[in-house]
Amino acid sequence: MIEIEKIKRVYLLGIGGIGMSALARYFNFIGKKVDGYDKTPSSLTLDLEKEGIAIHYTDDLQQVPGLAEKDTTVVIYTPAVPVEFSEFVYFQENGFAVYKRSAVLGLLTSGKRCIAIAGTHGKTSVTTMTAHLLKQSHVDCSAFMGGISKNYGTNLLLPENKSQYIVVEADEFDRSFLQLYPELAVITWMDADHLDIYGDHENMIKAFAKFISQIQDGGALVYRKGLNIDNLWNDKIRYFTYSVSEEADFQVLQLRIIEGAYYFNLKTPFGGISDLCLTYPGLMNVENAVAACAMALMGGVTSEEIRLALSSYTGVVRRFDVRYSGKKTIYIDDYAHHPRELEATIKSVRELYPGKQVTGIFQPHLFSRTKDFASEFAAALDLLDNALIMEIYPARELPMEGVDSGIILNKMKVANRVRCKREDFPIILKNYHSDILLTLGAGDIDRLVEPIVAYLKENEDD
Repeated sequence: MIEIEKIKRVYLLGIGGIGMSALARYFNFIGKKVDGYDKTPSSLTLDLEKEGIAIHYTDDLQQVPGLAEKDTTVVIYTPAVPVEFSEFVYFQENGFAVYKRSAVLGLLTSGKRCIAIAGTHGKTSVTTMTAHLLKQSHVDCSAFMGGISKNYGTNLLLPENKSQYIVVEADEFDRSFLQLYPELAVITWMDADHLDIYGDHENMIKAFAKFISQIQDGGALVYRKGLNIDNLWNDKIRYFTYSVSEEADFQVLQLRIIEGAYYFNLKTPFGGISDLCLTYPGLMNVENAVAACAMALMGGVTSEEIRLALSSYTGVVRRFDVRYSGKKTIYIDDYAHHPRELEATIKSVRELYPGKQVTGIFQPHLFSRTKDFASEFAAALDLLDNALIMEIYPARELPMEGVDSGIILNKMKVANRVRCKREDFPIILKNYHSDILLTLGAGDIDRLVEPIVAYLKENEDD
């Protein structure tokens, strides 16, 4: 494995990915020369360039710096990079040290007190909340987050003291989380997903079992009440459940909504915490906060520190992200790309804004996921009043015969549904005058956000 002390240059293939960009920031911070490639510019790559990291966007080896520095260079790649990509082939064939992002993250957490947040939904929010609770306490932490924290404007946190805690998002995609050996861990959900990787749900569950087996002896797992982990047991660790409504070890009590904020008490195995306040919207975020509070408590954060920090939590970019609030329309952008996530987001909107008309613009992510869950996507999107379905964002995949966004649309029941293309925006919004507008998806739908905001600002009544 790489010896970080001997490395002078770090080159990242797919540097604009959320996990890759955090690694780029980390190595840049510790004084390594950092460069990278990505397919297209984005807000993340532009921010990295402002931080002094050189990035190019064309498949051209002549733009790759440091090719003569093989012995002191490490190349990090994301599985989203095609194996036939010329730069990737060059590094492999010419003896460079080439590692997956997950392997490097595993190395950086080795020897630390790792808090790993796993699960098919909610892990980015729980990771960011946990990091915030520790960061605002006497405990402190470093953190690699799967989203941009609004509190800190970054996806990387570094400790101000000598804290040994490191909070990481434990991604099940490509079995990446099996590079981690945490002291404390959360599992939020274990719904079927990434079946292009696992083949079936059973194999995915086996990967979660392996993850649980890697929790350090004497450590702890906090998991969402209702998950079936009977066959995933590890006798050498402690287990705790959490819930927003059911009887659990960590349980919300006396939940109420006052002027859009959630107020509640929290029952824990270590005593209750009263008068907690979460101003970030969405009932699912209250549930996420319970898991984060559990991690913080077990990490040594005091009840009073949790109370103060939770009230100041402002969320994650693209997670129930209120981008515009006008007199006629409220616009929310969300990363939801699995049927369960769509359902949770739309139901949270219905709860916060009862009686309001809701229009959702959804971009399916991956041909394989669309094929596997077309019926479930349709059922979730039927919770909308108006549904606009974009073409599939392929990400790492090639097209699949007979698979397009129409297979979701054809299974839907809501009357007001239509397929649309990127070039239809924001003009298409003229036909949909909803109280609530949502953009949903994990592809490049985020590039519509600013044009939609600009359109709403220009066309809404003052």
